[in-house]
Amino acid sequence: MKIYRMAIVPLFLLGLVCPGVIWSHEITLGVVTKPGAAQNVCAEKFRELVEARSSHKVRIYDSGSLGTEVEILKRIQAGNVHMGIITSGPFDQFVPEARVIDYPYLFENHEQVDKILEGPLGQKLLRTLERSGFKGLAFSENGFRHLTNSRKPIHRVEDVAGLKIRVMESGLHKELWRLFGADPIPIGDLKKVVADLQSKEIDGQENPLSAIWLDDFYKGQSYLSLTGHVYSSHIGVAGLKWFQGLPKKDQKLIVQCMKEAARYQRRWSRDNEAGFLEKIKAAGMIVDEKPDIASFRKWASLIRELEVFRMKEVRQLLQEFQKATAGAGK
Repeated sequence: MKIYRMAIVPLFLLGLVCPGVIWSHEITLGVVTKPGAAQNVCAEKFRELVEARSSHKVRIYDSGSLGTEVEILKRIQAGNVHMGIITSGPFDQFVPEARVIDYPYLFENHEQVDKILEGPLGQKLLRTLERSGFKGLAFSENGFRHLTNSRKPIHRVEDVAGLKIRVMESGLHKELWRLFGADPIPIGDLKKVVADLQSKEIDGQENPLSAIWLDDFYKGQSYLSLTGHVYSSHIGVAGLKWFQGLPKKDQKLIVQCMKEAARYQRRWSRDNEAGFLEKIKAAGMIVDEKPDIASFRKWASLIRELEVFRMKEVRQLLQEFQKATAGAGK
């Protein structure tokens, strides 16, 4: 007679590997940033809210422990991680329509951002993520992106020519910096970005002020130009299959807690922005607070004609967003 042995697997591991099969009461959530940084602020608030309102626990995997943002998204697709808070840029590798919100100079201010991303268009964009296996939950904030470099002051777009600039793993961002005249180098590993900036392997990078300061992107950099070329969101997502397998009350809990955490994090980001700029200045960086934005806008506008915006669905959604921002006021 054959004797069959059954491996004893902890319930939390079953929930991690097969989240659609077992609701383990532990939610796994991945971010690439370290404690205290923008994505972590949202993640930690989400954990606080969920654990205060239910018996569920949230385990945050931060500091790139699950890989780059693209790798975290692939883990969520595969069902190996339940959730993530991911910068909007890398989503364009999975859902081309997602690149619309990173269209250069789309948003003029935070009021436009909140009105549109929390409105019907923002919800429409979140629904497009379902096509690639993600449940879009809410938009938190990375912020308006600016340029740093170690070689020279950048006032006009022509000054960018020839600089090696780290960009996200995003087709849009790569094409944008080519239009600006840079040599864009996609790097998803944030620790590598910091190391390459300090070793001068790359000349510069572009990020919101919070990331420049909190993620150490100011190290090895001498110049900051407040170009504000892209408003960069974070998107809180869950694995669609896992999410749909949850009891309705837990689905509602996760959506509500992520929305509240996102609003909390956006307030945090804006309340601290001026302080981050002062810290960057105090660290010795030379800041051009009023670069020639018109020169950047001129070249950025050409991206509409490139391959990244030629897909019919992407162009149509972009038109809807541009119409909405025009009607939202300056």
